[in-house]
Amino acid sequence: MSDDRLIVALDVPNALQGLKLAEQIGDAVSFYKIGLGMLTGGGLALANELKAEHGKRIFLDMKLFDIGATVENAVRGLAQFDLDFLTVHGDPYVVKAAKEGAAGKDLKILAVTILTSLDRQDLDGALIKDGEIRDLVQERAGKAFDAGADGVIASPQEAALIRALPEATGKLIVTPGVRPTGAALGDQKRVATPAIAIKDGADHIVVGRPVWQATDPKGAAQAIIDELAAL
Repeated sequence: MSDDRLIVALDVPNALQGLKLAEQIGDAVSFYKIGLGMLTGGGLALANELKAEHGKRIFLDMKLFDIGATVENAVRGLAQFDLDFLTVHGDPYVVKAAKEGAAGKDLKILAVTILTSLDRQDLDGALIKDGEIRDLVQERAGKAFDAGADGVIASPQEAALIRALPEATGKLIVTPGVRPTGAALGDQKRVATPAIAIKDGADHIVVGRPVWQATDPKGAAQAIIDELAAL
């Protein structure tokens, strides 16, 4: 039985491989993420097919970032596809523009705080202000909520801090950087297990490579669902 707290990232090159993987996993998973890497490989077509023909929920991970008018127009165009989640960068003006573009639709706008592949050294290289990452993530989350975001994207290591914010009441926390016990970290630097992420306040966890690189993707997904069920 599926559990939509688990979102499987279809981080494969094209829609044909994505559809094949979704068919392998079958009814074990009800929620999929399609990201920027598949955009030129038929990602939007796959999103529509999984939604309309297979009854799956879809998280479109585009991390939109531009001037407000451009973000608003882009989101308005994407909102017509009846998808579930869409990411934008967490700058307040971007969030506000995205919410304008999604007006009248059920599409949830999720604000990216700080990517889970980044550490303090990376932020220094990008000239991001001083401070502990956890504090910066919490601050960005609060500002995104104030700007109207339906939820935020943050690592599982910051989920509890964000959930404690008064502004987080009724908001979604979605955590990438989740790795089952024993799984390789890959390029992720701020990680936790599925159970810990949920216990710390996440509503949904995003897992990619530990599922689609497994010899038995359906079994790998089911193992995560079983871990969540044990909570």
